Formats: sequence, structure tokens, C-alpha cells
Amino acid sequence: MKNNVGEPKGVDYWTKRISEQEMPALCSTVKTLEKLAKDDVSSMAILGRSVMHDNALTSRILRVANSATYNKGISQVTTVSRAAVVLGFDTIRNICITAKLLSSLLENKNLTPGVYQRLLKLMARSFQAAMLARMMLAAHDEEMQEEAFIAALLYHLGESAFWSMGGPLANELDRALDGVEDPAAVLTQVREHLGTSFSQLTQGLARSWGLGEVLIKSLNNPDERMPEIRAIFVANKLVQELAETYPDHAELEKRVRQGAEMMGLKPDDFKARAIQCANATHKLADAYGAKVLVEFLPNPNRLMENQESLNEGRWREGDVNVQLKKLRELTGFAVAKADINQVMQTTLEGILNGVGVDSCAVLLLSPSRKMLQPRIVLGDNADNIKRDFVIDITEPDHLFRHVIDLKQPLNIDSPDSPRWRLSLDEPLRKRLAKSGFLLAPLEMDGKVIGLFYADRGVSGRNFGDDEFGSFTHFTQLANVCFSVAVRH
Repeated sequence: MKNNVGEPKGVDYWTKRISEQEMPALCSTVKTLEKLAKDDVSSMAILGRSVMHDNALTSRILRVANSATYNKGISQVTTVSRAAVVLGFDTIRNICITAKLLSSLLENKNLTPGVYQRLLKLMARSFQAAMLARMMLAAHDEEMQEEAFIAALLYHLGESAFWSMGGPLANELDRALDGVEDPAAVLTQVREHLGTSFSQLTQGLARSWGLGEVLIKSLNNPDERMPEIRAIFVANKLVQELAETYPDHAELEKRVRQGAEMMGLKPDDFKARAIQCANATHKLADAYGAKVLVEFLPNPNRLMENQESLNEGRWREGDVNVQLKKLRELTGFAVAKADINQVMQTTLEGILNGVGVDSCAVLLLSPSRKMLQPRIVLGDNADNIKRDFVIDITEPDHLFRHVIDLKQPLNIDSPDSPRWRLSLDEPLRKRLAKSGFLLAPLEMDGKVIGLFYADRGVSGRNFGDDEFGSFTHFTQLANVCFSVAVRH
């Protein structure tokens, strides 16, 4: 055991601590709601008492009950008891649990940025998976849909609860997991720090809080052929892949086929349903008062990327006229002082539409010169690059640092090739375009302050010498503009 916060405690310790010390209100509410008999008249009164003293919770429940997801043309409901009558007790109970869960997990304001990011990403994925699982069970009764929704939402409850606690151990584990992508290595680190796995912790909480058999079965037997277990499994796998910077399209298509088969749809129709579901998820997160999750929700439009890239002419081709137009604009900036952001924007527009790339970005060095992070991103994969391209370049042989130190552009044909792979850590390689990418230094008066980046990762195309030459021409002229701006 290498951590400095004491020996690992085990699942019983963490279950008790989360239930009694960290989240007693959530634990109490969930236990109360889960114990209620489905058709017992007294359930309504108990439900009302469970939330009546929590005005914020009541407000969230009513917003959700009146949202487009739940209120199908019914007149607006103004009380929780009325919502339960209109929507059904199981539905309103699960809305209560979801609202309480989201508010409880997000209320700790003292988390470090790294831990908070982990928590938001995890909760966003869980929320999206819950919506997809329910969507896949559209042909089944509402009770099964709601059970699957809650089970998928709580699928990572143990991990979410741990990160939301914050504190020295969470910070230490966050540092230990930084850059670790291999599931076995992640599991080893978690066991070393906690004395249990996150999955076991979720099971411990599920049993302690009485969260039902669907969640426990989905954790223990994810390949079970029961419709609700299957929906939870496929939804989680689909969301996990969509959250990657560059998804494995073969894996995505496999999960799409599974989901489509469950719903009796063609794969393209399933994709369209999944995109509609994601749009509803955005609105529902807002209704729950969890708008902070929206930017971390996986982008379902990426389900269409592979299909579009196979259709000739659907991707951006190089355009000499656009290149000349943007190069003339940059030449004008070099003659007269221009705003630095305007130079960056114009350069990226020229690279995107003139050279013909899928994505391009300006990555700026941190004050310590140990990190690169996106400043401006254009193209098809912009949101994912903004989220994932915070790059540690402290290692002296790091490929990105190599470009900075030598002040030379590079055409990296494939990050997995023997020529480059030793200069890129595995987590970063997973985030980079498999078909390769271009890098060039961003200089101001001879000092490198960042990098230009471009790829064709969405369409899977490689770069030739002509595209690399055009990319280099744009970046060199941009650097002249930056130097002129600084001198003025």
C-alpha cells in the first residue's frame, strides 16, 4: 500500500461512511422511497413528507414532472402529490431519487479541479446512459423503463459518491489515475487506495439502501439476456465509446446494431432515435438543475461520423481559392498590426477550409510551460478536443515538446507507428487521430508559446506532402503576424 492516507478500508467501511457521514440525507430519502409499497395509499403521504421540507428538491421535481420528457400534453402540475397521480408513483419516486442524487453529488464545492472533472464526466455519462437504456425499452411497460433508468443512473454510484466526498484520499487517487487508461491498471490503483473496487462499492450501497435487484444484477451479470439488463449494458458501452475523443467506429457500430436489434429498428433509425434521446437529455439535465453536466454529455451526432466519411465528397477537401483568400488576409495582418486572436482565427479557418482538415486547434503553453491546452478549436471534433486536449509535456522526449524545442513542424502519419509511439504516452495516443495529425510551433518574436494542430480523424484520411506544405505555409505566415503584433 503506497498511499499516505492510511491503509485501505474495504467496502463495508466506505458503504457505512458514505451512508452515515457523507450523504445521510440522500441515503435516508432513497431508503424511504424504496421501501414504499407500490399501491399503498399511504405511499403518497410518505412521499410528500419525504420532500416537503426541501423546497429546492420540490422545485426540481415539479420542473422535471412538467418537462417535455414526462408531461405529454397534460396540464401543468403544481404539487408533488398531483404529479404522482398524473405520472404514476414509480415514475415520481424515481424523479425524486434522481433529483436528490444529482443535488447531493454536486453540492460539495471544495473539490479539486481534477476530482470535480472526474465527477462531472462520470455523472454526465451515467445520466446519458440512463436515458438511452429507457429509450431502448420503449416497447416495454413503464415500470421496466423506470427500473432500467434508475439502475443505469446508479451504475457508477460507488465511484461518483467517492469522488464527491473529496478530501486527501480522493486527491491522491486522482493523481494516481492521471494518464492511466488501462482498466486493469485503474482497478489495481482503486483497490490499493480503497481496499475495494468501485463496482463492489456500488453493490454495497445498493444493498444497504435497498436499491433493487435490477442494479445488482446489471453489475453482477451484465451479459444477462433480460431486456432491462441488456439495455443497461448496451447503453453504458455506447456512451463509453461516444465519450472517447476518437471513438472506435467498429465498436460503435456493434453497439448500435445491438440497440437496434433490441428495438426492432434499422441501425440508421436507431441512431436517429439516440440523437433525439440525447437532445432530450440536455433539456432534462437543465430541468433537474444540473446544467453543469451538459457540456460533459457525450455527443451522439458522432454516431453519424463514420457513415458520412464513407460518402464521397462529404468531408472537407482542399480549396486553393480559400487558401489564397486567407493567406492574403494574413499578409494584410503582417503589414498592419492585427489582433492576435484574429490572426489565430483566420489561420485556423484557412487550415480547416483551405487545406481541408476535419479539426484544427491552437494549443497554448501554460505559464510553467509544462502543459498545453486548447485556446481556439474549429471543426467536426471541436467539443471533444476542447475537453480532452490538456496535454502534459513534462517528459523531455515528448513528441509535442520536440516540436516546441526544435521549432519545426511535423507530419505524424500515425501515432501508433514505431516511429512515434515511444514519444507519446498511451492515454494521449488514444485521444489522437489514428490516421495521423499535423503539428507546427506557434511563435511570437522567436519564442514558442504553443502549437498549431490539425487532423482528419473523423474521416480517417491521411495527409500528403501537399497538405503538409500548405499547413506549414499558414502557420509560418501566422507566426510572422504574431511577431509584428508583439513588436508594435
